Amino acid sequence: MFMGEFLHTIDNKGRLIIPAKFRELLGNTSFVTKGLDNCLFLYPEHEWQSFVEKLQKLPVSQPKAREFVRLFFSGAVEGEFDKQGRILVPANLREYALLDKDVIVVGVMNRIEIWDAAKWKEYSKAAADHYDEAAESLVDLGI
Repeated sequence: MFMGEFLHTIDNKGRLIIPAKFRELLGNTSFVTKGLDNCLFLYPEHEWQSFVEKLQKLPVSQPKAREFVRLFFSGAVEGEFDKQGRILVPANLREYALLDKDVIVVGVMNRIEIWDAAKWKEYSKAAADHYDEAAESLVDLGI
């Protein structure tokens, strides 16, 4: 399971170090794509395949489903680690997530999220203000 928060920098070529404990869980093959809230999602292969299977079941006749699937896959790339444990984040994904230099790598159960550090600080502060409300709403979901 991915968990924790790590500050890293992305270099001018778009290479980002993924924490060693995350690399172990990712294995040799991983996939990075556009996430939600202007972050990127990084999946290990088995989680990627599981999510792809769910997306394949969406009705192509529904515009919102088509829109999501198009955007999700149009930015997706297979990630490979170099000898320094870095992954190359393509320019279009860096632009989408507003990644410049300082980056936060966050473990979120079955995936990793990659955030611009300033955007993460803003997001996490706002989310913390509603943490209790969010927890209460989970009761309706059986948690």
